[in-house]
Amino acid sequence: MNFIIDILKGAVMGIANVIPGVSGGTMAVAMGIYDKLITSLTHIFKEFKKSVMTVLPIGIGMVIGIVGLSMIIEWMFGTVPIQTNLLFIGLILGGVPAIWARVKGHKVKAGYIIGFILFFALVIALSFVQAGTEKEKEALKASEETEAEAFYVETGVVPSVKYVAAGVVASGTMVIPGVSGSMMMMVMGLYEKVIGSISNIVKALAAGDFATVGMCCGLLIPFGIGAVIGIFVIAKLIEMLLSKYSVPTFWCIMGLIAGSPIAIIVVNADIFAGINAVSGITGVLFLAVGFVIAFFLGRDREETKADE
Repeated sequence: MNFIIDILKGAVMGIANVIPGVSGGTMAVAMGIYDKLITSLTHIFKEFKKSVMTVLPIGIGMVIGIVGLSMIIEWMFGTVPIQTNLLFIGLILGGVPAIWARVKGHKVKAGYIIGFILFFALVIALSFVQAGTEKEKEALKASEETEAEAFYVETGVVPSVKYVAAGVVASGTMVIPGVSGSMMMMVMGLYEKVIGSISNIVKALAAGDFATVGMCCGLLIPFGIGAVIGIFVIAKLIEMLLSKYSVPTFWCIMGLIAGSPIAIIVVNADIFAGINAVSGITGVLFLAVGFVIAFFLGRDREETKADE
């Protein structure tokens, strides 16, 4: 049963990671799998079997979320964008009780509050950067020539090094709660190229167009190498912080998470500007559903910990 539940949690993480402005790390914290995921990634060679059994269902769920369910979420964003954004805000808020439990009972210090405020401000600042980036992207898309060239992929040594570096940054930020890896890819101007390459490589394989397959692999292979490096490096850093400075680290994480709902609203300000009575009422229902899902998935993990 826990295996299936972890697949569901991984699916939520996968969907979150492909949506700019939503953090897969935040979803992991909200659902109570963040620490065990970080520990498993950093100890995969020392405790191979145990780590694989932990990462496997989450990884399966992430693949399902990225490849399959993200199509449904993409349709939802196109059809009911306000409600879908509020669903993710609900998922974030539903995990707050589980996070608060990590610091409850410890004396509140000035340093913890400062950390909370700084990381809260960081998420808000990044959301304004993303909002500006998306406006620039929309202006570029107004040109048919730019849109036609959107999925062109450069090849060669220099572009490959750039893709490796981008993979390190994107995947590293995906591990950090409150920071959207997809958002960082947009800031670096690679979001559409990476997502487009994944889509185009499937179409090209079906059509036997191996030239396009090779072009897409010229981006995806170095980006994937960078992504693996980024995940392990950042995971190791976070594991060290959680083991040595657990309480202040969780205060900082709470700052990141507290800022995330505001960041989603800032990034989607144009969408929320069109809210009406119907979308408002149904949006609150979506928010409640997201809250309940995250709350019970997070509580499930806490109960499992207690049983162990």
